[in-house]
Amino acid sequence: MKPSSLIRRIAQLAVVTLAIFLFMGAGDDARFNKLGHSMMCTCGCGQVLLECNHVGCQSSDKMRNELLAALDRGDNNDLILQGFVQNYGPTVIAAPTATGFNQVAWIMPFVALALGITFVVMVVRAWKNKPSPALADGIVIPHGGELDDFKRRARQETDL
Repeated sequence: MKPSSLIRRIAQLAVVTLAIFLFMGAGDDARFNKLGHSMMCTCGCGQVLLECNHVGCQSSDKMRNELLAALDRGDNNDLILQGFVQNYGPTVIAAPTATGFNQVAWIMPFVALALGITFVVMVVRAWKNKPSPALADGIVIPHGGELDDFKRRARQETDL
């Protein structure tokens, strides 16, 4: 084997080793961020677990450590989320799941928006189709050019 070929092989091995370490770390960080942003902190601050900046919060550090431990054990995402739900209750999940009664939480905003738009359209149509007020004694209000003729004639007769 030539020395240049050996150097090329060693460089290829170094690149592959570096890529393995980089991608292995990125996968756990991505899973940690994804799972941490899909859970709520239980200290009462109402913030996402990884965004909790509540002063003196003891829950967020404990929960983050539990999440890291679950990732180190190699648990899958569903198992980790179910473990948190069992420990902290269903309010630990930031977004409702798309199963069972929780589907109402996903559907209701769109239904409310559709009902609101329908209500606004009906009100605008009712205002648009509102009949003009009736005048007493059969007086008819002239429109357009006829009204201008009356105004001009009134000015001529009164010299105003």
